[in-house]
Amino acid sequence: MSSSNDRPTSPHLQIYRLPLTAVLSIGFRVAGAVLAGGLVLLVWLLVAAASGPDYYAQVHGMAASWFGQLVLFGLTFVLYFHLCNGVRHLYWDTGRGFERESVATSVWMVLAVSVGLTVLTWLIAFIV
Repeated sequence: MSSSNDRPTSPHLQIYRLPLTAVLSIGFRVAGAVLAGGLVLLVWLLVAAASGPDYYAQVHGMAASWFGQLVLFGLTFVLYFHLCNGVRHLYWDTGRGFERESVATSVWMVLAVSVGLTVLTWLIAFIV
């Protein structure tokens, strides 16, 4: 009878590396949840605007702080990431884009377009 230490172990997260498509799939779901939290922040800002200038100034001050800007930048990226990944899923719903090269290309396109749109949005916001 052999001990349990002689048996092979299953791969775990420290050994097994998830494919990038799996990471984006998980990220797509996480992005949806983060966007729900972002909607709560948007409603808070709208309630502050409706409550009067004093409360709005307080909430706007928090949003204009470095931490608030970081949160807004992250929410902008998450919004574009979720949008781009959703478009990719809609394309897949047509039955196309499942070839290995096409999937790998679409992963990098989703990431690049998300980053590009985020940076472009923030550049436009600071120019205007």
